[in-house]
Amino acid sequence: MKYTYYITDVFTDQAFNGAQVAVFPDATGLDKLQMSLISRELNLTETVFLSKMEHQENHFKMKIFSPSGEIDTAGHPIIAAAYTLGSCNTLAITDNHTPVIFHQNIGEIQASVTFTNNKPSFIQYKRTVSPIVDYFTPTEAELSSFLGIDAAYIDNKKYSTRLVSCGVPYLVVPTFYYETLRDAQFDFAAWSQSIAPQTAAQEILLVSPKTPNQNTDFAVRLVGPNISINDDPPVGTAMPALAAFLCSFDHMQKGTYTFAVQRGDEKTRNSVINLEMDHKGEDTLNLRVGGEAVMVAEGTFNFN
Repeated sequence: MKYTYYITDVFTDQAFNGAQVAVFPDATGLDKLQMSLISRELNLTETVFLSKMEHQENHFKMKIFSPSGEIDTAGHPIIAAAYTLGSCNTLAITDNHTPVIFHQNIGEIQASVTFTNNKPSFIQYKRTVSPIVDYFTPTEAELSSFLGIDAAYIDNKKYSTRLVSCGVPYLVVPTFYYETLRDAQFDFAAWSQSIAPQTAAQEILLVSPKTPNQNTDFAVRLVGPNISINDDPPVGTAMPALAAFLCSFDHMQKGTYTFAVQRGDEKTRNSVINLEMDHKGEDTLNLRVGGEAVMVAEGTFNFN
């Protein structure tokens, strides 16, 4: 059997930027072992396998794999999958904003595909999360030691470091300057000697309100003990934690906010993520994450 796949660059409008995601728009017949083998062969951060659900228009079962195994949920695959389906004319287009439902391991994810001249131009998906915010965090001296940054550049005025979890815990560290975020170098030895491992967060989300792009509001970067010092991984899954972090401060008035979030730079596959959140001061937080995508490759896997 032959299975066609596409490689899509996500959260960008330019090829060879953003995050690379492989999408199999029709993976019917593939089992989990085969999906795992394909993911390892492609060796991308995420590979998505879709199967159309019978008698439900624009409903698709979604399986997500990294080279190391299956992933229950992720954000980039939603953008990539919706864009690929729209580009391959697989969706039943209802209007300029066509809904599509993806059934991930965690449940249904609602998305919307905006079409311009019959081509997908923007994808947005919805999430409702129940954030947990903890103020037990390493000292600025400890943060400075394992992030390799000057403690004076860690923001403790408008923001402050907090542990935020919307299912996955992140240690969110605000910095005054974009350059601080980009220059950070994670030190595993210093991390191990700090209280940071006690927080359960294995990834640190560095955030700066300063960006080189006048069209973006925040710059972000992920570092941590499981991330190579030279890596700048995708941040889609961390967007709920960023939204919850911002909403945890008293100066953030209730209302609906829209932000553009930049990841990477011209050397590391720059991404721009659109983040909307409804801050109501409640236990749950409604989010909408969106972005553009570009298809860059097409291929075929053969199974005898």
